[in-house]
Amino acid sequence: MVMINLQKGQRIEIGLSKVGVGLGWDPNKSTGYDFDLDASAFMLGENGKLPQDEFFVFYNNPLSPDSAVESSGDDMTGGNSDGGDDETLSVDLTKIDARIKEIIFTVTIHKAEERRQNFGQVRNSYIRIYNAVSDEEIARYDLDEDFSVETAVEFGRLYKRNGEWKFEAVGQGYKGGLQFFVDKYVG
Repeated sequence: MVMINLQKGQRIEIGLSKVGVGLGWDPNKSTGYDFDLDASAFMLGENGKLPQDEFFVFYNNPLSPDSAVESSGDDMTGGNSDGGDDETLSVDLTKIDARIKEIIFTVTIHKAEERRQNFGQVRNSYIRIYNAVSDEEIARYDLDEDFSVETAVEFGRLYKRNGEWKFEAVGQGYKGGLQFFVDKYVG
Protein backbone atom coordinates (compact mmCIF):
# COMPACT_ATOMS: atom_id res chain seq x y z
CA MET A 1 0.00 0.00 0.00
CA VAL A 2 1.33 3.41 -0.95
CA MET A 3 1.39 6.30 1.52
CA ILE A 4 -1.59 8.55 0.83
CA ASN A 5 -1.30 12.26 1.49
CA LEU A 6 -4.83 12.92 2.64
CA GLN A 7 -6.43 16.32 2.46
CA LYS A 8 -8.81 17.47 5.20
CA GLY A 9 -12.15 15.75 4.74
CA GLN A 10 -10.78 13.07 2.43
CA ARG A 11 -11.97 9.53 3.14
CA ILE A 12 -10.35 6.20 2.34
CA GLU A 13 -11.22 2.55 2.88
CA ILE A 14 -8.44 1.10 4.95
CA GLY A 15 -9.12 -2.62 4.57
CA LEU A 16 -7.07 -3.41 7.66
CA SER A 17 -7.77 -5.09 10.97
CA LYS A 18 -5.01 -3.46 13.03
CA VAL A 19 -3.99 0.18 12.83
CA GLY A 20 -1.85 2.44 14.97
CA VAL A 21 -2.01 6.14 15.62
CA GLY A 22 1.43 7.52 16.42
CA LEU A 23 2.22 10.88 17.99
CA GLY A 24 5.76 12.20 18.01
CA TRP A 25 7.65 15.34 18.98
CA ASP A 26 11.08 16.45 20.13
CA PRO A 27 11.83 17.44 23.73
CA ASN A 28 11.87 21.17 24.46
CA LYS A 29 15.47 22.41 24.34
CA SER A 30 14.61 25.99 25.29
CA THR A 31 13.92 27.31 28.74
CA GLY A 32 10.56 26.88 30.41
CA TYR A 33 8.27 23.88 30.52
CA ASP A 34 8.45 20.57 28.70
CA PHE A 35 5.87 20.01 25.99
CA ASP A 36 3.48 17.25 27.05
CA LEU A 37 1.43 16.16 24.03
CA ASP A 38 -1.34 13.62 24.53
CA ALA A 39 -2.98 11.27 22.00
CA SER A 40 -6.53 10.22 22.88
CA ALA A 41 -9.34 8.19 21.32
CA PHE A 42 -13.07 8.73 21.77
CA MET A 43 -15.06 5.60 20.83
CA LEU A 44 -18.53 6.84 19.93
CA GLY A 45 -21.91 5.21 19.51
CA GLU A 46 -24.71 5.98 17.06
CA ASN A 47 -25.51 9.27 18.89
CA GLY A 48 -21.96 10.65 18.58
CA LYS A 49 -21.27 10.17 22.31
CA LEU A 50 -19.40 7.60 24.41
CA PRO A 51 -21.64 4.63 25.34
CA GLN A 52 -19.81 4.65 28.69
CA ASP A 53 -16.92 6.74 30.04
CA GLU A 54 -14.40 3.89 29.68
CA PHE A 55 -14.60 4.19 25.88
CA PHE A 56 -12.49 7.36 26.23
CA VAL A 57 -8.92 6.03 25.91
CA PHE A 58 -6.14 8.33 27.16
CA TYR A 59 -3.25 8.36 29.67
CA ASN A 60 -5.55 7.77 32.69
CA ASN A 61 -7.60 5.04 30.95
CA PRO A 62 -5.15 3.18 28.69
CA LEU A 63 -7.47 0.34 27.55
CA SER A 64 -11.02 0.36 26.20
CA PRO A 65 -13.53 -2.07 27.81
CA ASP A 66 -13.54 -4.23 24.65
CA SER A 67 -9.68 -4.26 24.59
CA ALA A 68 -9.82 -2.90 21.02
CA VAL A 69 -8.01 0.40 21.68
CA GLU A 70 -4.91 0.65 23.85
CA SER A 71 -2.65 3.59 24.71
CA SER A 72 1.09 3.08 25.06
CA GLY A 73 1.05 5.49 28.01
CA ASP A 74 1.92 9.10 28.68
CA ASP A 75 5.21 10.56 27.44
CA MET A 76 5.46 13.89 29.27
CA THR A 77 8.50 15.28 27.40
CA GLY A 78 8.71 13.78 23.90
CA GLY A 79 11.78 11.81 24.96
CA ASN A 80 10.42 8.25 24.53
CA SER A 81 11.92 7.95 21.06
CA ASP A 82 14.55 9.58 18.91
CA GLY A 83 12.62 10.73 15.86
CA GLY A 84 9.85 8.12 16.17
CA ASP A 85 6.45 7.85 17.85
CA ASP A 86 6.45 8.92 21.51
CA GLU A 87 2.86 7.85 22.17
CA THR A 88 0.83 5.26 20.29
CA LEU A 89 -2.82 4.25 20.21
CA SER A 90 -3.15 0.66 18.97
CA VAL A 91 -6.49 -0.29 17.42
CA ASP A 92 -7.71 -3.82 16.72
CA LEU A 93 -10.79 -3.34 14.56
CA THR A 94 -11.81 -7.00 15.01
CA LYS A 95 -12.42 -6.47 18.76
CA ILE A 96 -14.50 -3.28 18.67
CA ASP A 97 -17.73 -3.37 20.66
CA ALA A 98 -20.80 -3.52 18.38
CA ARG A 99 -22.10 -0.25 19.91
CA ILE A 100 -19.10 1.68 18.57
CA LYS A 101 -19.69 3.34 15.17
CA GLU A 102 -16.68 5.67 15.04
CA ILE A 103 -13.42 6.43 16.80
CA ILE A 104 -12.20 10.03 16.97
CA PHE A 105 -8.45 10.58 17.43
CA THR A 106 -7.25 13.78 19.08
CA VAL A 107 -3.98 15.32 20.16
CA THR A 108 -3.75 17.99 22.83
CA ILE A 109 -1.06 19.86 24.74
CA HIS A 110 -1.30 19.24 28.48
CA LYS A 111 -1.61 22.52 30.45
CA ALA A 112 -1.22 24.53 27.21
CA GLU A 113 -3.04 27.58 28.52
CA GLU A 114 -1.20 27.64 31.84
CA ARG A 115 2.17 27.18 30.12
CA ARG A 116 1.27 29.43 27.13
CA GLN A 117 2.14 26.72 24.62
CA ASN A 118 0.85 25.85 21.15
CA PHE A 119 1.79 23.39 18.40
CA GLY A 120 3.84 26.04 16.57
CA GLN A 121 6.35 25.93 19.44
CA VAL A 122 6.73 22.13 19.48
CA ARG A 123 9.63 20.93 17.33
CA ASN A 124 9.01 18.13 14.83
CA SER A 125 5.53 17.32 16.15
CA TYR A 126 3.26 15.07 14.08
CA ILE A 127 0.40 12.61 14.31
CA ARG A 128 -0.01 9.72 11.89
CA ILE A 129 -2.15 6.65 11.27
CA TYR A 130 -0.50 3.50 9.95
CA ASN A 131 -0.99 -0.19 9.22
CA ALA A 132 0.08 -1.77 12.53
CA VAL A 133 1.14 -4.99 10.80
CA SER A 134 3.44 -3.55 8.11
CA ASP A 135 4.07 -0.09 9.67
CA GLU A 136 3.07 1.55 6.35
CA GLU A 137 1.81 5.08 6.90
CA ILE A 138 -1.74 5.94 5.75
CA ALA A 139 -1.92 9.61 6.70
CA ARG A 140 0.14 12.18 8.61
CA TYR A 141 -0.12 15.78 9.78
CA ASP A 142 2.89 17.85 10.80
CA LEU A 143 1.40 19.70 13.76
CA ASP A 144 3.97 22.49 14.06
CA GLU A 145 3.31 23.58 10.46
CA ASP A 146 -0.40 22.90 9.97
CA PHE A 147 -1.60 23.97 13.43
CA SER A 148 0.88 26.62 14.53
CA VAL A 149 -1.41 28.51 16.96
CA GLU A 150 -3.72 25.68 18.08
CA THR A 151 -3.50 23.62 21.27
CA ALA A 152 -5.91 20.80 20.34
CA VAL A 153 -6.42 18.94 17.07
CA GLU A 154 -9.06 16.47 15.97
CA PHE A 155 -6.77 14.41 13.76
CA GLY A 156 -9.14 11.98 12.11
CA ARG A 157 -11.73 9.32 12.60
CA LEU A 158 -12.29 5.68 11.87
CA TYR A 159 -15.93 5.01 11.11
CA LYS A 160 -17.97 2.01 10.05
CA ARG A 161 -20.12 2.07 6.92
CA ASN A 162 -21.73 -1.03 5.41
CA GLY A 163 -19.62 -3.29 7.62
CA GLU A 164 -16.31 -1.73 6.51
CA TRP A 165 -14.02 0.54 8.51
CA LYS A 166 -12.94 3.72 6.75
CA PHE A 167 -10.64 6.59 7.76
CA GLU A 168 -11.38 10.27 7.34
CA ALA A 169 -8.67 12.89 7.77
CA VAL A 170 -10.40 15.61 9.82
CA GLY A 171 -7.49 17.95 10.56
CA GLN A 172 -9.47 20.47 12.62
CA GLY A 173 -7.52 22.60 15.08
CA TYR A 174 -8.89 24.30 18.19
CA LYS A 175 -7.70 26.57 20.94
CA GLY A 176 -8.61 24.40 23.89
CA GLY A 177 -7.46 21.34 25.71
CA LEU A 178 -8.55 17.78 26.36
CA GLN A 179 -11.56 19.11 28.30
CA PHE A 180 -12.88 20.64 25.05
CA PHE A 181 -13.17 17.15 23.49
CA VAL A 182 -14.50 15.60 26.71
CA ASP A 183 -17.29 18.19 26.74
CA LYS A 184 -18.02 17.45 23.07
CA TYR A 185 -18.13 13.63 23.22
CA VAL A 186 -19.07 12.58 26.76
CA GLY A 187 -22.79 11.86 27.32
